[in-house]
Amino acid sequence: MGVKLYKPTSPGRRDGSVNDYAEITYKYKNRPCKKLTEPLKKTGGRNHHGKITSWHRGGGNKRLYRIIDFKRKLDDTPAKVLEIQYDPNRTCHIALLEYDGGEKKYILAPLGLKAGDIVESGRKVEPKAGNCMPLSAIPVGMTIHNIEMTAGQGGKLVRTAGGQARLMAREGHWATIQLPSGEMRQVRVECRATIGQLGNLDHQNVKLGKAGRSRHLGRRPHVRGKAMNPVAHPLGGGEGRSNGGRHPCSAWGRLAKGGRTRSPRARSNRRILRRRITKSYGEAKLRRRK
Repeated sequence: MGVKLYKPTSPGRRDGSVNDYAEITYKYKNRPCKKLTEPLKKTGGRNHHGKITSWHRGGGNKRLYRIIDFKRKLDDTPAKVLEIQYDPNRTCHIALLEYDGGEKKYILAPLGLKAGDIVESGRKVEPKAGNCMPLSAIPVGMTIHNIEMTAGQGGKLVRTAGGQARLMAREGHWATIQLPSGEMRQVRVECRATIGQLGNLDHQNVKLGKAGRSRHLGRRPHVRGKAMNPVAHPLGGGEGRSNGGRHPCSAWGRLAKGGRTRSPRARSNRRILRRRITKSYGEAKLRRRK
């Protein structure tokens, strides 16, 4: 697990780096299990009307989607880890499991899991990395990931590379977890979570280095508003290199920072004990101290 640097034979090589994929079992034979894949259709950022609703998307390498078992419903059935594989559809690696009956499934690969290990799911299993348990059975203070928000729905929270949450407390029918953002949230104790921290920690340290690698990922060029003409963007124009002269906004004048993105009528608002720590929240806290 680490980041690999090359000799600076070109500007892209000088400024770029790649993952060394040390966690992958077969680095040069990363072939997915055919039964656990399905086609992945590209949208180019367009909705069902053909209108672009997500800008700067399109192109990229063709991918097969790996079907991940987020629910982990096969209780008290040991599964052997056949290999750790690369998944182009997510930042963390995935593990291919084979159960006693011969059934194969993919799961998100936690840190330290390797080929040959045994993992299980259920209420009475050992709380070790890769095992899936209900929050009511996990010891308080454990590191967890792939957490359900509704029992039986499948893991929704903490699924990115290096992601980890912590089970802080349990009271009655509710468990309190601390998410990577700093948010403290209550979840029903019947919900399941997987023990451990997700692997591929160095994903955040990889630098693309050149525009072509962004295009391979399906990201099209993004032009800054201040680089446009004033007829095209509110931040455009000015003599020389101007700084826009106003708060960041979209091409239609909608402010880009500081607005609330969460619905005030969301039912789960009452289960958030502490909001995530943001820059504006930290500045307000400092002002109160002064």
